Amino acid sequence: MPDDAAVARDAAEADAAFSHPAVTPDATAAYGEHADQVIDFYAPRTGGDAPAPLVVVLHGGAWRAPYDRLHITPFADFLARRGFAVANVEYRRGSSIPAQGAGPVAGRWPETFDDVAAAFDALPGLVREHLPTADTRRTVATGHSAGGHLALWAAARHVLPEGSPWRVARPVPFRGVVALAPLADLRTAQELGVCSDAPLQLLGGREKFEERLPHADPAALLPTGIATTVVQGRGDIVVPQAVADAYADAAAKAGEVVGVTLLEDVGHFPLIDPAADACAVVAEEIAQLAF
Repeated sequence: MPDDAAVARDAAEADAAFSHPAVTPDATAAYGEHADQVIDFYAPRTGGDAPAPLVVVLHGGAWRAPYDRLHITPFADFLARRGFAVANVEYRRGSSIPAQGAGPVAGRWPETFDDVAAAFDALPGLVREHLPTADTRRTVATGHSAGGHLALWAAARHVLPEGSPWRVARPVPFRGVVALAPLADLRTAQELGVCSDAPLQLLGGREKFEERLPHADPAALLPTGIATTVVQGRGDIVVPQAVADAYADAAAKAGEVVGVTLLEDVGHFPLIDPAADACAVVAEEIAQLAF
């Protein structure tokens, strides 16, 4: 159990990250008919018409309905001010109705995965229309927490099991993935009780967990052949470092090297807080892959 000081620091970091007002996008486009099947676009704030790398952002929030893309719009704007074109993806999350008094359910099966796959499939056409300065040949996917899981999963669709509805024939044309405190190893995350059984709920409960894990767990979908970096705060008590370590170990066993950037005295939320030094580190990690 985290001590009182760690809990207090986490709360202060969360308050700081969520204190920024939401930033209105330059354009929004639908990739499906559901209200949550939308992508917000942010043009680079640096001016000029030169093509800019595209960063695709997937927000966190344990795949639960109360947490939508609005809380990560300051981070999207921060990246746009760093010269990136940004696509902020929304997707269907779990029910907002508490399950047996335990809080909202995490994720929907299969809708959460349907949406992420559909968003990435639709993205090239939507970018051409709504974000013409973006250079899709220099695409980096990033995501925070549960969004980090989804970014890693999106990059691994070509190694999904045969017959998976989300499998693609060839690797997605990403320059790379920068996953921020991701739930990158669902089994380890569940064993550690991360986000109150969120991994278990995402996959439909205990009776479905093992059956669906090979279709949903980034740690089971290796190697991808796509450059991957994990940025993790050593002080994170929401998604502990052990989850990132388990993913990196799984990659190594599969013959793939995953970069892991560990930040001292940093918890879960500074990674997406534009006012935090950790957020500048994230932007640099993205730039290393994009430029």
